[in-house]
Amino acid sequence: MKAFLRKEWMEWNRTGRTMVLLAVFVLFGIMNPAFAKLTPWMMEVMSESLADAGIVAAAVQVDAMTSWVQFYKNIPLGLIIFVLINSGSFTSEYEKGTLIPVVTKGLSRRKILAAKTVFLFASWTALYALCFGITYGYNAYFWDNGIAGNLFFAAVCTWLFGIWVAALLIFFSAVSKSSSQVLLGTGGIAVGIYLLAAFPKLDDWLPAKLMNGTALLQRVVSPEDYYAGMAAAGVIALVCMVTAVWCFDRKQL
Repeated sequence: MKAFLRKEWMEWNRTGRTMVLLAVFVLFGIMNPAFAKLTPWMMEVMSESLADAGIVAAAVQVDAMTSWVQFYKNIPLGLIIFVLINSGSFTSEYEKGTLIPVVTKGLSRRKILAAKTVFLFASWTALYALCFGITYGYNAYFWDNGIAGNLFFAAVCTWLFGIWVAALLIFFSAVSKSSSQVLLGTGGIAVGIYLLAAFPKLDDWLPAKLMNGTALLQRVVSPEDYYAGMAAAGVIALVCMVTAVWCFDRKQL
């Protein structure tokens, strides 16, 4: 398993996934406070053209909350890019037949699955923490993060949603033959959850609730409102992993 973890790390570096994802999440981490900092200047530049159209632009006050709202707008895009780049993590191995030699030499299929799972979960955690940390640092320097309520709880909720999506990615990677099928399955479930969240009675019980971090920061809702969604995400992720193990053990490589 340690050897396969090293192999995953080498593959990420050779294919450029490490640099691409680092660049994306670092860029998002910088963009959030940068957007907030530049908003007054942009409004000032646009004020003349807006005045010609009969629109009066009021002075814009920005603070750490402005940056955190931008963070929760950008992080879903970062998660989508993460899924797109890793959708072929398993299927490329199937297509190249690279798993057959290591399995025939005695490496357990479950250790292969465990290594890829650990690597995906750890990479999402590291990238998310990097993006969050950069935004937090800039916000603390320019403003005061104290304006945002439940800051770290909201961050944990969004991180858990990413783990839930990664579990879906692993499940569909274990049962599918191509990266397009993995994307279709993972994206279909995620979109379906968002559509179901439109029903108020279901919203609290769906993982999609975890992405509404802005409401927590603004103290519109309390952390207790998210416990059911966190439990649902954890249970679904666990079911996905158990099912993935069962399917991967029987999959023709």
